[in-house]
Amino acid sequence: MNQIWSEEAGPSDAPLVVLVHGTMDRSTGMLRISRRLDDQLRVLRYDRRGYGKSSPHNGPFDMAAQVGDLIMLLADRPAVVVGHSYGGNVALAAASRFPTLIRGVAVYEAPLSWEPWWPGSTAGAEARVTTGDDSEAAERFMRRLISDAAWEALPERTRAIRRAEGAAMVGELRDLHAHEPWLADDIGCPVVLGYGSLAKEHHRDGMRFAHGRIPASTLVELLGCRHDAPMSHSELFVTRVVEPLLREVGGRWDDTVSVTRRAGAP
Repeated sequence: MNQIWSEEAGPSDAPLVVLVHGTMDRSTGMLRISRRLDDQLRVLRYDRRGYGKSSPHNGPFDMAAQVGDLIMLLADRPAVVVGHSYGGNVALAAASRFPTLIRGVAVYEAPLSWEPWWPGSTAGAEARVTTGDDSEAAERFMRRLISDAAWEALPERTRAIRRAEGAAMVGELRDLHAHEPWLADDIGCPVVLGYGSLAKEHHRDGMRFAHGRIPASTLVELLGCRHDAPMSHSELFVTRVVEPLLREVGGRWDDTVSVTRRAGAP
């Protein structure tokens, strides 16, 4: 199975917003945001390759494939893309490679693991350097993310599904560390970069670092939020991150577009 599962909600003729989830997550993690937006906008959620209903998937799990999936789902429709964690890098990579199609990007705490200063002690870094089975790496990642007690409380079927997603997790994290996925100078659309006041230091530093390099970017801090803000504080996330981006993009959705890749882009 190599299909990409997706679902759309909202008026069919409304401007399109795409929600892209992070590592070891799935589109349901963006459901609250979708429901907050789909009364006036067309909202597309999808399970990235190797996760949720897009699993199993035999890859590849590199950024070129991730961007290819997103562009396929757009089907020539211009869009604003909202990415959480790893999904933020997918959104920025798509904007850098398809500038006529991606009209704006919102990113929340995307990992910049290719940068030499990014710490090697994060959950993602530990998963990336695993020497065991990918399923074991997935379990260790989840235990660190949600706690041992919460992991052990999950039904065995759920734990088995999560372990099976280890190949996607390890593949995408290794690729992200080895290959810079986007170049700031290639991103010309409006960008909003967000992080939580309770975020890990490296996530705060990462968004500040990106803000200093992406020309048309705005930096937003969400008070009282951690890495899971799109789920835990969806209303605040939409109000402070998504809606300001939509206002800045304005009518740019209405232009006639064709899918154009930048010269020399992978």
